[in-house]
Amino acid sequence: MYRYLALACTVLLATTLYGQEPAPADTAAPKPWTLSHKLTVTFNQSAFSENWQAGGVDALGLGAVYNGKYDYKQGDWEWLNELIFEYGIQRNEGQGSRKTLDRIFYDTKVAYRFSTDWLFYGSLNFLSQFDAGFAFGTDAGGQETRTLISRYFAPAFVTESFGLEYKPVDYFWARFGAGTVRQTLVLADGVYNGAPIVFGVPFGEDIRWEVGFQLTSEFDRAIAENVNLKARFNAFANYETIEAVDTRLDLALTAKVNKWLGVGVVAVGLHDNDQDPDVQWSQNLLITFSLIDTAQK
Repeated sequence: MYRYLALACTVLLATTLYGQEPAPADTAAPKPWTLSHKLTVTFNQSAFSENWQAGGVDALGLGAVYNGKYDYKQGDWEWLNELIFEYGIQRNEGQGSRKTLDRIFYDTKVAYRFSTDWLFYGSLNFLSQFDAGFAFGTDAGGQETRTLISRYFAPAFVTESFGLEYKPVDYFWARFGAGTVRQTLVLADGVYNGAPIVFGVPFGEDIRWEVGFQLTSEFDRAIAENVNLKARFNAFANYETIEAVDTRLDLALTAKVNKWLGVGVVAVGLHDNDQDPDVQWSQNLLITFSLIDTAQK
């Protein structure tokens, strides 16, 4: 267990250390590093008087999103890194707290461009969450119940991939990973709740290994003045069960009101038979306050 935690910490630390901009010997030469950092705080709130006839409950929600990119490009070589932290929570009157956002994501890729639009690449990414996840219900007395169904590193997904990348423009790319290895980690027995297998990992084991094909693509561009659309799609097919394809789509549509204030819609669609045979989805409408929004080269 600890070796996996140490590996994750090492990867994140390496991103921080090597993502710093080096001091160039020749100040006139172009700098190979491009760095960007975005930190926003999200807020939503509602309140009703006691005699509000339409019904409703007071609610307060807060969250934070950090998106950092650390990119190195030199000649035909590039090393791209992206780190995303998302966490949000909402509390409704008469209920306990509920998560609205919860994601840790890191992606690193080294690639060599051998033609105008095509590259050879090798990549590694990590996906997990910060906080415990619960299924909510009520007992016979009408009291709220919580059942633990997920938490940090339960599950976590680590994926190593190599193959070809199609990148005709800066705002769109697609990777075709014919050689992809995915590890699913479940490092907490408490999420099983008597089930023999969760997230594809049998009880008593910590990790599941899969070898397959992965398709990943991303679109990230301003589609109107002060309006940006970012979409990332991922599909993974285990070579042993090629007909069962796991897919995930992340969408973020954001609009800037001014330098500090913005609004956005974040949505996720997920299909993974090891989690649920039906499609899972989530959607959040956010008011954002930018604390940091920098890009330097």
